[in-house]
Amino acid sequence: MHSHDILVETACPLDCPDSCSLSVKVNGGRVVSIDGSRLQPVTRGYICAKVRRFPEHVYGASRVQYPVVRHGPKGHATFARVSWDEALGMIASIIAKVRERWGGEAILPFSYGGSNGLVSQDTTDARLFRRLGASRLLRSVCAAPTGAALEALYGKMPSVAYDDYVEARLIVVWGANPSVTGIHLLPYIREAQRRGARLVVVDPRRTPLARLADLHLPVRPGTDVVVALALHRFLFEQGAADRQFLDRHARGADELRERALEWPIERVAEIAGVEAVDLQRFAEMYATTSPAVIRCGWGVERNRNGGNAVLAILALPAVAGKFGVRGGGYTMSTSGAWKLDRDRWIAAGEQATRVVNMNHLGRALTELADPPIKTLFVYNCNPAVTMPDQNRVVRGLEREDLFTVVFDQVFTDTALYADIVLPATTFLEAYDIARGYGALSLQLVQPVIDAIGEARPNAQVFGDLLTACEQNGDEEPQGELDVLMRVLDGLPERAATQLRESRFAVPECGGTPVQFENVFPRTPDGKVDLFPASLEAETHGRLYTFTGDPATDRYPLALISPATDKTISSTLGDLGQPEAKLLMHPDDATARGIADGDVVRAANDLGEVHCPVTVAPAVRPGTVVLPKGLWRKSTRNGSTATALAADTLTDFAGGACFNDARVEVSLVERRAH
Repeated sequence: MHSHDILVETACPLDCPDSCSLSVKVNGGRVVSIDGSRLQPVTRGYICAKVRRFPEHVYGASRVQYPVVRHGPKGHATFARVSWDEALGMIASIIAKVRERWGGEAILPFSYGGSNGLVSQDTTDARLFRRLGASRLLRSVCAAPTGAALEALYGKMPSVAYDDYVEARLIVVWGANPSVTGIHLLPYIREAQRRGARLVVVDPRRTPLARLADLHLPVRPGTDVVVALALHRFLFEQGAADRQFLDRHARGADELRERALEWPIERVAEIAGVEAVDLQRFAEMYATTSPAVIRCGWGVERNRNGGNAVLAILALPAVAGKFGVRGGGYTMSTSGAWKLDRDRWIAAGEQATRVVNMNHLGRALTELADPPIKTLFVYNCNPAVTMPDQNRVVRGLEREDLFTVVFDQVFTDTALYADIVLPATTFLEAYDIARGYGALSLQLVQPVIDAIGEARPNAQVFGDLLTACEQNGDEEPQGELDVLMRVLDGLPERAATQLRESRFAVPECGGTPVQFENVFPRTPDGKVDLFPASLEAETHGRLYTFTGDPATDRYPLALISPATDKTISSTLGDLGQPEAKLLMHPDDATARGIADGDVVRAANDLGEVHCPVTVAPAVRPGTVVLPKGLWRKSTRNGSTATALAADTLTDFAGGACFNDARVEVSLVERRAH
């Protein structure tokens, strides 16, 4: 270190399960580098390359440094600087006119909180939009079906911790790729393998972890539910179901067994596109090996069968009796471990206003009436590239009668359609409380540098808007630190004390959670509900059922859009990224006269994407891959995978069906030699 370098400790709140503690080197008020600290025992001082690049995001040319207003057509405008007072005054004035003419529901707040902590989202922002009577947003683009399944089955019982994977003798990674999301699970899996554990990976791609697996099942997208049901049928029919556990700790087992009966291994193998002998081997391994743990990822939910798939996967450890031992059970989101009640610090009751599913943004902006959406306030989100049916979303954003505010750190693709753009602080410039949803931790995030330009934190800006819109009360928090104190006061007492004393808190279960030993279901009767009546009603009697492949002769290829090691959803897409490439199996490429490096067109009735192709057996035949989180500059024609994804919804909880996109791929241009 140079003599003038200082190290400042903070934590990463970005949308990753692991929630690393960080040590940031600062010199002269400027971030020099970011490294891991050892405060977070799971992340052990190691961080991903994405966060190491974060200073480029903080100081990059795309950074929004002061409020600006639009001049010229949306999408091709120039922006002129204004003061904060002018910007807030304009927003308050237009909101008042919209409410007077169309009512509060003509206002739509649009956000997603994956990269925000307990201070920066659902505090003053929630209070503002509740008091304005705005339309409510169903934040369902990710984790809605998984959350609903986990809540219904187990009441969000805390998951098996990363630390305890070393105790497992069988590890199943299903629809997750920890090599790019949740990298700190990998050392524990490798240590378990060194101790003799076997590894099964269920994924259409040959991920880095799949290459190390004892068994890789490259299932067709959307067939996970029947694969899991085949395992259930095997467990019940072969006497491997733990009837003693089920009788004591569960209900609905007979109904689940009945639904699984129609899915024998041979039939499922044909539907899923895997070898029956491999599926049989998977079932036998899971039935006979303990401790066994399933890491269920969010990729499973991104299709028409997504909710039922997650439900069937997470029910497996109950039926097979894998609980009650360290390293046995399931891992999903651990966010429910904290029993947080955000209403304790929002202090404003929810109103029964119109609900808009965020996956339907395109149709909300182009079709909703009585009232139409007249004001769109976008923050913590980049919907022009992340929401389904991208072309319809963009058409809505182009409306000249729509007043759009974008409050963000950088000029995103969405900001180019805004009437006003407000500069937001990054996590290196603000306070927050980061909650891990893989690693079990709450951590204090604290500023390591002053705000860049005139950037302001969320809590302050929405507090200022409460005042500007004449919606603020006398005894309410007025700024970021006030909100931080309010959140701390609303946390469970033990967690609040730990954060104040050491910046780091862990749940109250004592050590790591061992399911059915020191943590138990949080369902109303404390039992596993294997056949939740609420979900059976929501699916209209189709719980644990399968809807066939949406592929057609015209569009036969399944397009999936998984996360990569370059972005966190679309965050960091402002940085210099390599041109996007479509991944395609050699059999599919040969059948279409396509060679590695050619420029291709992936298309369906919704849109098309032009980009180079990588031809390799890293994905199963019949499936192509285009990365999640792309910005429009990443492709030849300015469209991303969301242009090919319909805004259809999952079987329950209203989730997105990105992996239901079905396309045809054709040659545009031969690779230059």
